[in-house]
Amino acid sequence: MQIGIIGLGDMGKLYALTFAKAGYQVCGTDMPHRLQELQEELLPQNIAILADGHEVSRKSDFIIYAVEAEKIDEVVSRFAKSTKYGAIVAGQTSVKHPEIAAFEKYLPTDAHIVTSHSLHGPGFSTQGQTLVVIRHKATDEVYQKALSVYEALGANIIEMDSYQQHDQIVADTQAVTHMGFESMGSAWKNAGFYPWDNPVYAGGIDNIKILTTLRIFSYKSHIYAGLAILNPYAQTQVREYAKTESELFALMIAENETTFRKKIYAAKDFMFSQNEKPMLLNGEMMETFSLADKAHQRKPNSHLSILSMVCAWHAMNVNPYDNLICQTPPFRLRLGIAEYLFKNEELLEETIQAALYNKEMRKDDLEFHTAVHEWASIIGYGDMKGYKAHFEAAKAFFSNRLLAGRELSSEMIKQLMT
Repeated sequence: MQIGIIGLGDMGKLYALTFAKAGYQVCGTDMPHRLQELQEELLPQNIAILADGHEVSRKSDFIIYAVEAEKIDEVVSRFAKSTKYGAIVAGQTSVKHPEIAAFEKYLPTDAHIVTSHSLHGPGFSTQGQTLVVIRHKATDEVYQKALSVYEALGANIIEMDSYQQHDQIVADTQAVTHMGFESMGSAWKNAGFYPWDNPVYAGGIDNIKILTTLRIFSYKSHIYAGLAILNPYAQTQVREYAKTESELFALMIAENETTFRKKIYAAKDFMFSQNEKPMLLNGEMMETFSLADKAHQRKPNSHLSILSMVCAWHAMNVNPYDNLICQTPPFRLRLGIAEYLFKNEELLEETIQAALYNKEMRKDDLEFHTAVHEWASIIGYGDMKGYKAHFEAAKAFFSNRLLAGRELSSEMIKQLMT
């Protein structure tokens, strides 16, 4: 079987190399100005670089569109007419609504659609990672052929019934998760300090917050923009997260302990009272992952970002443990720190007291509150350009620590998620 990949960016290249190593014939293409560079890099790996998507589509039995979600319609419309008769076609976008719409609109009727989504970044091998496979239009025989190709990636395959189910789960595990960490990054940028230099952000939970935030900002903005803006379910969840955060922040300003505590404990009972499984994260190990140049004596933190997420899950009647089938490292880490906070009564009480009465934290909480609503507005307006600009501004602020943050977060993920 000839595998063709249209789009040899980070993920497309990872797939091409993995399939070639597994013994498949692989060809691919990208933007014209990248072809010579790709030929020099990939031809020694037995990957043929072709002139354009027409050549790839015409000769390939299994075609993967590894392009940005916002560009999927444009690219499929250009090359779909050259699709080989009876070929299997897939996409690698993180949001499937625009991808499936493009496939249905432009592909010939004889094409089979068995699409996928790798729940990891290009910095990881596909081996042992989670891969969602969605059978949209294929006979039983063709679907089994497609699965056998995907199995060459060595990933843990999760078969889903529909692209709608995929996007609904991804809205929780990725879009809102990323928006929460991005809000932290924007808040720290707007406040003008690095959190690893501040005792309020010393300790296990905050180590996770900081490293995951840096990890997200170390990647490309278009990945996160597409997830948040093009996923119809993400819009609903982002709005609810922002609404919940506003409600909590208003109660904090008013020092309304009775109502604040009631909301927190209602969410705690909803999320954790029935969950008796082992903790997702190791508390002692979390303490070891820090970017701080010197040890800080930890100060109480309101953890408004975590309180807001758990209360938003409660408000939406979403059980995030059900979504661990499509977990990504940031999502598992976010659920893990939420679990760690809410199951530790002493830490939770300290957090509630800090949220309500610690005036030193109020400025930081205001910065976070503002950042959440900046991000929610950008996503709500569908402002792709604004999203990328907002992302790049925070990325530039943290630029001198992004590489170190990604490397340390990779080590953290390996140790904490085993």
